[in-house]
Amino acid sequence: MVLENTHAAPPIPSPRTLRWKGSVNGYPLRHPGLMTDLYHPDSAYVAWRAGMNGETTFDLYARRAPFGGSYLLVAGVEMAVAFVREFRYTDEDLRYLSQIRDYDVAFLDVLRKLRFTGEVLAMPEGTVAFPNEPLLRVTGPFREALLLESGLLQAINLSTLIATKASRVVWAAQGRPVAEFAFRRAQEPYTVARSCYIGGCSSTSFLAAAYDYRLRATGTIPHALVQLFGTEREAFEAVAESFNRYTLLLDTYDVRQSVETAIEVAHKYRDRLGHTLAAVRLDSGDLVEMSRYVRAALDRGGLPDVRILLSGDLDEFKIHELLQAGAPVDGFGVGTSVGVGAGSVEQDIEGGTLGGVYKEVQYVDASGRVRPTVKVAGDKSTYPGKKEVYRVGRFEYDVVQLAHEPKPPHSERLLKPVIVGGELVPGALPPLSEVRELAERNLAQLPAPYHELVTTKPYPVRFSQELCALRDRTIAEHQARLPGSTGQRSPAEDGQAGATVDGA
Repeated sequence: MVLENTHAAPPIPSPRTLRWKGSVNGYPLRHPGLMTDLYHPDSAYVAWRAGMNGETTFDLYARRAPFGGSYLLVAGVEMAVAFVREFRYTDEDLRYLSQIRDYDVAFLDVLRKLRFTGEVLAMPEGTVAFPNEPLLRVTGPFREALLLESGLLQAINLSTLIATKASRVVWAAQGRPVAEFAFRRAQEPYTVARSCYIGGCSSTSFLAAAYDYRLRATGTIPHALVQLFGTEREAFEAVAESFNRYTLLLDTYDVRQSVETAIEVAHKYRDRLGHTLAAVRLDSGDLVEMSRYVRAALDRGGLPDVRILLSGDLDEFKIHELLQAGAPVDGFGVGTSVGVGAGSVEQDIEGGTLGGVYKEVQYVDASGRVRPTVKVAGDKSTYPGKKEVYRVGRFEYDVVQLAHEPKPPHSERLLKPVIVGGELVPGALPPLSEVRELAERNLAQLPAPYHELVTTKPYPVRFSQELCALRDRTIAEHQARLPGSTGQRSPAEDGQAGATVDGA
């Protein structure tokens, strides 16, 4: 626990039945079929007119890890699955589509009956993953799989971004608890609170998320409460009288005077009522200097067990700097940086988004012929074919290979079935507490070099020789079909095709 004034939640039915019934990522699913970009129904219409709706496989992955780090902490699978299972077009949706596009009425009837009937494999939430590894593999009729693209990306991109950010902040805190304070600035506060919990945060200040997910709710007091009273002493005494255990905010006026007042109030109300000053919080100023001063004052005042909490625009880089400088701190409150997945201006680190993509990798035509598909775009060129991802040993290296290739020795399959034949696989969505436990195990096992805040050593992700050979052939066949082509291709056009790649 980081902050006091904590309220335990009463037992009620599973949070999943509360949060995800009729909503995804906090958005009500009144119009699930419209949770796409416009080009998705347009593309589905073109394919329908062309009579093409063969079984298609898409990979969802990120080309690089966020925040200058080496890894991604997978989150958002539960929301993605809820979106898939709820996806459908209502009569109201179809009336709207008919107003903005001149679709054939027969196509609209096809959409009316559309439900996802395929399969989804995913890395479980809480898995540590790396760039260019499929986090989800979606296979189904072309229309069904294509229409899911943006909703799946929104679910996975945001949740994974925030969970990864939170895990970095928690790692930087070196075992000190971190409370999530992001509600007022969060991109999507329910997703932020849930993802921060997966990433290791000990509590949230957002009561609605704490209620829905059975998280620990914590908080201190604001400057406004201190300012409400005529003097700081009056404010501190009112708090000390109200709660058995309480936390005081010291930087409303002058920290040096405030801590002396806090010490006097703490002794007074401990003697009178048995109430305990559990912690003090600093939110501004020179946090290293002030935390040292406050620690010395508390110890000198006979309150060595009172903890010091720091907040105020903190992120993993600032927390690391504070601890490197020897700040005597016992916990942190972090808001904006986890709430928006912020980067760092000071460190020249980009943030704010995870660039996950959803790429077609295989199509089976009406005759049953399997056709690998590839995008040819230099470094953004894709790997064709239906794939599996395996982790060899305890983070020795990962292997991305074609699904029919034999499993590597001493490896674990990372993509697990969550939807088969359009139906949820029993046990595919574990409770949030188990998701967090998996994240803790993965992060604890991740070797130290890959925890570094700025990557100096990429994690080895290897692409099998057969996969690379398929990529070479697919690109060559594509280029051979181009007008005036000689069948030759340049290395720049196929990126790293034909090689086994570490740290790709």
